[in-house]
Amino acid sequence: MNLAVRDIRHNPGRFVLTTVGIGLLLMIVMGMGGIYRGLIAEALLLVESIDADLWLVQGDTRGPFAEISRIPANLEDRARAVPGVASARRFVSHTIQREVRGRPLRMVVEGLSWPDDKGEWVPIVEGRALRQAHYEFIADKSLGLSVAEKVKLGKDAYEVVGLTTGMVGSGGDGMAFFTVGDAQAIQFNVPGEAARLERAARFQRAQADETGRLQPLLVERARGPSGKLPSLSPPQVSAILINLAPGASLDRVAATISGWPDVSVYSTQQQTDLLLSGMVDKARRQLALFRALLIIISAIIMALILYTLTMDKLHDIAMLKLLGARNGVILGLIVQQALAIGVLGYALAYFMGRWVFPKFPRLVVVETADLLSLGGIVLAISLIASVLGLWKAMQVQPNEVLS
Repeated sequence: MNLAVRDIRHNPGRFVLTTVGIGLLLMIVMGMGGIYRGLIAEALLLVESIDADLWLVQGDTRGPFAEISRIPANLEDRARAVPGVASARRFVSHTIQREVRGRPLRMVVEGLSWPDDKGEWVPIVEGRALRQAHYEFIADKSLGLSVAEKVKLGKDAYEVVGLTTGMVGSGGDGMAFFTVGDAQAIQFNVPGEAARLERAARFQRAQADETGRLQPLLVERARGPSGKLPSLSPPQVSAILINLAPGASLDRVAATISGWPDVSVYSTQQQTDLLLSGMVDKARRQLALFRALLIIISAIIMALILYTLTMDKLHDIAMLKLLGARNGVILGLIVQQALAIGVLGYALAYFMGRWVFPKFPRLVVVETADLLSLGGIVLAISLIASVLGLWKAMQVQPNEVLS
């Protein structure tokens, strides 16, 4: 005869409610760990997915994902001349927020170097990669767009030609992949009136300058678009992605480029370390702290629950002692109930989490190692939490059944 089972059957409602409460608490602990893992996965997603050996960024900056980086687009030509470099391509990254179909749409715009990079490395689940240099883009499903839908960004309308999934930035916003030219057009777009005023200001400065009076043609050119003025450089990019030739030494190529005073160069591993130690460091430390606090709270709550269950059975424990029951039988009653609550609560948390976590707005990554470690923690908590109940049970005297 198992006393723990008989006690549960005697009052099943209390046991079920206790188990459900513990299961919900453990699901939160499990989810907090999954959010922690998901935050890291989202932050490193693009860095690990894009095929690049070295990242060439603005001097004294930490790259396009940690801070603003601006370098000339023609820097890729200089990078190709370095021994050991197989290819170099431009890359643009920035975040925008627009209103589409009456709702705010926030996306991370990624500019790919057309035609070398058409986005074929992006995991497309519907549609296709980019086929032309302008007015097409690949969108993540989280943006709520559909294939063939057109979105007006700036002065132009861009058509969704492909859909991907799971491609989000470190802030959880869905990515959209354009060509570099289109990404720059979106980034540096200004209202027509602002462009007109800027040209008028240029015209007035040219007229007031002695060079403008001596060369009237310069004054006339000042009225035109900025892109047609030789003295003004084209829009800058966020980074230059470098791929090495087979057998080339990454350290040697990086050492050569790091000698250039206007740029900084990082390997993919260094970009990963910069992201984890900078941009997402405080967030992941905070999540780790919350997870630790939840585990401690779970242990305290389980201890109080088991203590309360033991208090409710003091009369029964005294009766058992009066009938000659050994202490091991009473200890088994409390420990087995504690383990049953912990194990069933953990199982409930796991199955509820599998249903709930995919509905979260941010990625939740629950790894097998985390599940095993949490399972061990739950077993330890169950045993430790039963100590308070065991202590109270040992204080019960057989003659208390008569009181």
